[in-house]
Amino acid sequence: QLQLVESGGGLVQPGGSLRLSCTVSGFSLDYYDIGWFRQVPGKEREGVSCISRTGSRIYYTDSVKGRFTISRDNAKNTVYLQMSSLKPDDTAVYYCGAGPPPSGLDDELYEYWGQGTQVTVSS
Repeated sequence: QLQLVESGGGLVQPGGSLRLSCTVSGFSLDYYDIGWFRQVPGKEREGVSCISRTGSRIYYTDSVKGRFTISRDNAKNTVYLQMSSLKPDDTAVYYCGAGPPPSGLDDELYEYWGQGTQVTVSS
């Protein structure tokens, strides 16, 4: 059964860091682009970052450039999102998704989703 599980969310103060993990099972990461998205109540889901199946193409939304880093370890079937210099505006539920290449930051192209992990940035 295809499954994505996010972990690593939590409460952090402004300026702090968190590392999110997206671990997949039931399929190989070798064939999918992986994206991180976030959503706050009342707003549309926003693409944060994505990485191609080979890791050769990486994209970030403008608001996180220079602060977030996406990486993948296909041997561990895991994709990471290192988040630094966190701001209150980063507060959201973060989801990872898997989609056929090239999926980019278009969530409509993603086929599989995790359940999400809450990130709260607050003092």
